[in-house]
Amino acid sequence: MGLIEVDATDPAHLTATRYEIDGHVATVFLHRPHRHNAWTGKMHAEYRSIMAHLENDPAVRAVVLTGTPPAFSVGGDSDALAGHAERGGYDTGLPVEIARPGHGVRPEFDHDFAWHYGFRTPIIAAVNGACAGIALALVAFCDLRFGAASAKLTTAAPKLGLPAEYGLSWTLPRLVGTTRAADLLLSGRVVTVGDTADWGLWNEVLPDGESCLRRAREYAVQLAATTGPEAVRATKQQLYADLLRHDVGASIDDSKRRMHEAMGSAEYREGVAALRERRSPDFPDPTPVNPTS
Repeated sequence: MGLIEVDATDPAHLTATRYEIDGHVATVFLHRPHRHNAWTGKMHAEYRSIMAHLENDPAVRAVVLTGTPPAFSVGGDSDALAGHAERGGYDTGLPVEIARPGHGVRPEFDHDFAWHYGFRTPIIAAVNGACAGIALALVAFCDLRFGAASAKLTTAAPKLGLPAEYGLSWTLPRLVGTTRAADLLLSGRVVTVGDTADWGLWNEVLPDGESCLRRAREYAVQLAATTGPEAVRATKQQLYADLLRHDVGASIDDSKRRMHEAMGSAEYREGVAALRERRSPDFPDPTPVNPTS
């Protein structure tokens, strides 16, 4: 497939996604409402381009990911799925040269969607409506998840004659346990956010899509206002590095090294000053971490 030119700094170039920034929080929308935000290569390329742009905007401290109503995303576009059947193989629809947000932290994360783990800020999913297939994989790689109780979920893949896609066989067991992951992955049955409210998949379940997005944004605003952005970045790196290693001593040593480095920073000095003066902290913006993405 040819190069897809995407300029996330000019919203006029975005046709399958959109985003907005309010203060320190960015909201990214999967935006093909006429197709219930069905996933395409164009959407994928735009999403990566937007996220690379946001990662290098030092004012952005949290990203909320959602879909333009009425859905989050129903997964792969049916026309694209038919195209794969005709070609007899999988084509991501992505160009060779593509934005690479979240890359360079760990080689294990330099892959589709796994780059969320290397991304500078927290990524918060607001599942405001139907979420299927590749969209569920996308949500599973987010750091936090808020869901509308009635939103329908399905892995979809086995009912299409496909295996688990985009790492769902890795993420789901870690989020909900092997037994429940096997249920969803093997059957492809449809459940709702409400059905899975106590599975460990959701930080909070809300009554509807509107309240879901509102709550996710409220959380993002609070996170951005009350926590040091460099501390959050470091903690996120620790969290996902420790998913891969099985040495508690290495985790402790890593945390001590990071604490030593942090205590020499302006962010730490401001945090301590705010604590002692009993006021809200005014943390400085971080420096961009991936300027070539």
